[in-house]
Order: sequence, then structure tokens, then C-alpha cells
Amino acid sequence: MKKQDDIINLSRREDGCFILKGALNFQTVPMVWQQGLNLFNEAPSLVLDLQQVSRSDSAGLALLIEWMRFARQQNKPISYINMPNQMLAIARASSLDSILPLARG
Repeated sequence: MKKQDDIINLSRREDGCFILKGALNFQTVPMVWQQGLNLFNEAPSLVLDLQQVSRSDSAGLALLIEWMRFARQQNKPISYINMPNQMLAIARASSLDSILPLARG
């Protein structure tokens, strides 16, 4: 049985926005990283709603940076909306908030 901290889900709404739900950590990031790349190939632009991310560590921020690099290589606009306060605090502490494409939901 999976623990709550080991559950992550990435899905796409009808409006094209991607929803990330669950915990982003060293266990879950590898699972969702490739899934994201596969889903993103079909999308002309990438908007990821992070509101349902229950917790994150530095692996979660590394994932966002990797997805940002992928989008730039594919010439696709990308933005992250509704970043939870805990995740934003980690981004600010590491000065990543200035390079991540953060937007308001």
C-alpha cells in the first residue's frame, strides 16, 4: 500500500491546463517527470496548476525547472499557477522564484 506522501497525479483539464495533485518528493518526482513530458508533447502551451500539491521538497522544484527547460527547448510557453505557500517559500529561499514562470491563477 502506498503512503500518502508517495502519491502524485498529473492530469489535463478540458481547458488544457495541467493539474498536479499530491506530494512532490524524491520518490514521486521520477514517476511524474516522464509522464509530464509525454503529456506536454501534445500541448501547444503549458499551464500547470499547483494548487493541489500537498507538499514538496527540493525535488519538486527541480522538476519544475526541468519542465521549464523542456518547454523552452520545444518553444512552448509555460507557466505555473497557484503555487502553494510551502513550495513558494522553498523557491524564495533558493532564489528560484525569480526564474520560475510563476503566474496567478
